Amino acid sequence: MPKMTFVYPDGHEQAVEVQNGVSVLEIAHKNSVPLEGACEGSLACSTCHVIIEPEWYGKLGEASEDEEDMLDLAFGLTPTSRLGCQILMSDALDGLRVKLPAATRNMMVDKKP
Repeated sequence: MPKMTFVYPDGHEQAVEVQNGVSVLEIAHKNSVPLEGACEGSLACSTCHVIIEPEWYGKLGEASEDEEDMLDLAFGLTPTSRLGCQILMSDALDGLRVKLPAATRNMMVDKKP
């Protein structure tokens, strides 16, 4: 079974076993990793923003234009940023390491006057 590691902003790590075909966002939720995903993976927010470690970034498929548009709204965007809802685990990603950003920006929260 493939594994992946979440690296928290404070540097501690959480390694988890994963199933192929499941998104990084779903994996985070199943393992109590604090990755919000306000739009529940519908590609309508950037709250599942993760930072892919450079050695893994090239192993992912290219981000879609819609994903790139949502990433533009992410807090702390980096050259290896991706949305966790768009990364599906596979045997090729066994060992994937993703960093959680220090903060998120939830544009879906209703603003009260």
